Amino acid sequence: MKPETLSFFERVYDVVKQIPYGSVTSYGAIANYLGAPRSARMVGYAMNNAHGKDVPAHRVVNRKGLLTGKHHFEGTNLMQQLLENEGVLVKDNQIQSIEKVFWNPSEALQ
Repeated sequence: MKPETLSFFERVYDVVKQIPYGSVTSYGAIANYLGAPRSARMVGYAMNNAHGKDVPAHRVVNRKGLLTGKHHFEGTNLMQQLLENEGVLVKDNQIQSIEKVFWNPSEALQ
């Protein structure tokens, strides 16, 4: 299937699958990359719908590094545990030193 025929959610999943291990990105960065800069919330809806799709949704956080999607994961701290297993430091539901682990798809995917 050609990329232009994929649904917005499928295009989001294609980007999220490319986030490197130990890195995170934001809903807004994905929306910007997809040419829909005002659609960060739609990216969030896509992440909420990503269960069972082999998409590393735990690597998508808000622009401040907050684990805003954590309540969509099973268990109380699963999102944080998954990130910490990849070496990402999380404190009080927020990525620490986000600039060190932030992956910008607009820069990485040309």
